[in-house]
Amino acid sequence: MNTLVQDLRYGVRQLRNHPHFALTACLSLAFGIGATVSVFSIIYAVIINPFPYAEPNRICWVAINSKSEHNGFGLTGEQIVKVEQSPAIQTVMGFNMDEESIDQNGVPDNAEALLMTGDGFQLLGVQPLLGRHFFSSDAPFGKTPAPVVVLSHKFWMRHFSGDRSVVGKTMRLSQKPYQVIGVMPEHFGWLGVDLYQPISLSNDPKKLYGIVVKLKPGVSSLTGSEALQPLFQQFAKDSPDHFPKESFKVALSSLLDLANVQIRQTLFLLFGAVFLLLLIGCTNVSILLLARGTSRQHELAMRTAVGASASRLLRQLLTESLLLAFAGTLLGVIFAYSTVHLIVVRLPRGTFPNEANFHVHLPVLAFSVGVAILTGVLFGLLPALLLRRPNVSAVMQASSRRVSGSIFGKLSHQTLIAAQISLTLLLLTAAGMAIMGFVRTESIPLGYNPHNTVSLAIPLRPNSYAGLTVRRQYFEQLRDKISQLPQVTSAAIGLAATPPNNGFRTPYQLLGGSTGNNQQVAVELVDARYFSTLEIPLLQGRIWNTDELMRGAPLAIVNEAFVKNCFNNGQILGQSIKMPLPKDHPPELFTTPGADGWRQIVGVVGNALNDGLEKPVGPAVYLPYPVLLPEFTQIFVRTNVDPQLLEHTVRAQIAKVDPQQQALWTEDEMMEEALHNEPLWARGRLISMLLSIFAALALTLAAVGVYSVVSYSVAQRTNDFGIRLALGASKGHLVNLVFRSVSISIGAGIALGLALSMGLGHWITHWIVGTGHHVLLSLAGSAVMVVIAAIACLAPARKASSVDPSVALRAE
Repeated sequence: MNTLVQDLRYGVRQLRNHPHFALTACLSLAFGIGATVSVFSIIYAVIINPFPYAEPNRICWVAINSKSEHNGFGLTGEQIVKVEQSPAIQTVMGFNMDEESIDQNGVPDNAEALLMTGDGFQLLGVQPLLGRHFFSSDAPFGKTPAPVVVLSHKFWMRHFSGDRSVVGKTMRLSQKPYQVIGVMPEHFGWLGVDLYQPISLSNDPKKLYGIVVKLKPGVSSLTGSEALQPLFQQFAKDSPDHFPKESFKVALSSLLDLANVQIRQTLFLLFGAVFLLLLIGCTNVSILLLARGTSRQHELAMRTAVGASASRLLRQLLTESLLLAFAGTLLGVIFAYSTVHLIVVRLPRGTFPNEANFHVHLPVLAFSVGVAILTGVLFGLLPALLLRRPNVSAVMQASSRRVSGSIFGKLSHQTLIAAQISLTLLLLTAAGMAIMGFVRTESIPLGYNPHNTVSLAIPLRPNSYAGLTVRRQYFEQLRDKISQLPQVTSAAIGLAATPPNNGFRTPYQLLGGSTGNNQQVAVELVDARYFSTLEIPLLQGRIWNTDELMRGAPLAIVNEAFVKNCFNNGQILGQSIKMPLPKDHPPELFTTPGADGWRQIVGVVGNALNDGLEKPVGPAVYLPYPVLLPEFTQIFVRTNVDPQLLEHTVRAQIAKVDPQQQALWTEDEMMEEALHNEPLWARGRLISMLLSIFAALALTLAAVGVYSVVSYSVAQRTNDFGIRLALGASKGHLVNLVFRSVSISIGAGIALGLALSMGLGHWITHWIVGTGHHVLLSLAGSAVMVVIAAIACLAPARKASSVDPSVALRAE
């Protein structure tokens, strides 16, 4: 123990006496370790421990797999009770989603509510931050549930400013009083809603609920699926309208199983990149230790001469390496604490759980300690092994404390430089590919203009505006009232018409032509102002007039993709098309008589994205919106200012038409924000940004490594340069010698890096979506590496050429 303390004290003294070396080494490690800890923190929060619930591996969603395109299902109250009696199931949560209207500064606002059975919170196993959650006694079977509500943390902070006295107060939801009984913790985000209310299961066979189950201990998802299969088959016989017509399989998937595969791929890619950066940092510190170790040969020889064993020197050198590693790790963890949020805000929305807690947790700190030990041994072992047996006689006989390094030491330097260059070039190539992919994503033609445009969702209150004409008139009143605002340049009505993912798919038939059963069209319901509001150009024909719109005339407008992919017989205008549409189902849905009959195509508009960023625009058919009028629509609003500044004003205009009507206004409704939150766009932005930063750091570390090696070489050959100058060598000759001293290692590193980039090109392309591997990227990276290496060699070369021969010879 005393020896270890002595080694630590001596190591600290050595680092304190050489602050420039210590700072450079610590920063080299801090960059790599900080980036590694940041990415691992996100991996821990998203993949390893994403949920704050008790045993999330036992909490399962229930799905039905069949050949049908629509595999959704719902269970009645009695069926849920039977599921809970299954020997594989411990608890069942029945639930429904709802929208509640709340008062926000005198204007109706919207709140998403989850109505769930009384034992839902016990299934999740999370205690409230304040008050209590509800129990089975608050929602007895077949009876009216208690008028109580539990607030999510985000709703509590937004509407009550974190007031801890909110428990026990009464708030009005959709004009009904509810008592606030609890507030959930910050990272409780079940289904991302604002409010939690109890719901009582009903005997009504038409009342359906979604379910989540919790398996009994020791029961796997597969066993649970097999146990529920015969029960669900019986349910399908009892209520065939609620299940697929063909055979199906019950599949249980735990919360952990459903962690998004795409974000896993992204995070593992980033973890691989930071691991490369960490290796480059470790290589850099090894180079620094080798360079400094050679200058310590006199010291090490003296210690050997007075009796220090090789193992004693090895332990001392490794102790110093570990001190550097822990110092670098400390700086890296501080760096991770301050930067992890910069990565989190750029993660694609919807690709990780709402509950994810992005912090540097205790397991992450334990990981950091492990990284410190690993890196300390990794970068310190080679220099320590090379320096543990100094040539005592050669060192003691030398007239200078500066001794030339061994051939093996120089070879080690060259190998480390080559490895560092090759890894940096690989990272540069990956960053270049990511940037190219992101640029390609940004250049995808949208076909519409999302700037300063909001798609305002209007969910009607149940059973309100129960008639086709009054509902249409109400929507038009909303549109016209919003259009009166001076900051609004245009407003339009639409349904299933918000790019870049819009329209409901259905087969079609052209009059006198073949059916499109093998190819479907996206049906969108819009008014005449929709195309001008989104700036979608009219290419042929016309748009329906006001009279045609109000009566839901049998007209249609198609896009270019429809003409190209579905019609090859000359002029499309005047042709007739027919599509199956939902049937009239008052008051939830009003349908214009003859809606699914033949429609004349009167216009062709430009292509606008309707199947995401990753797929080409599909065939689309636009119909007058009164053809289908559900209890939900959208108002598209284009403004000449930031739409977020108008949120309260627009809500006030809606309240003037109906004081009890709310509107959904979130980041998802901001069309430009929604586009940037598309997984392909957000993922490309994140990967290109981070890989660019990692590549820049790797370039910096590579430059420091080359500079250190060349500076060490120049320092060791000062007398050689002095003699050459005394014998008449030119300064250019010395500069050439300096550059040649690392040219082989740099050339070998670039060659190896090119081989790695070419060999791993297909793999990189697979992980970085939207790119194609290109040899020019690797060659461009090679050119950058040559320039950086030349800059790093410049200062030592100038120092070599300015050696005073008399001073160099006197030093000998």
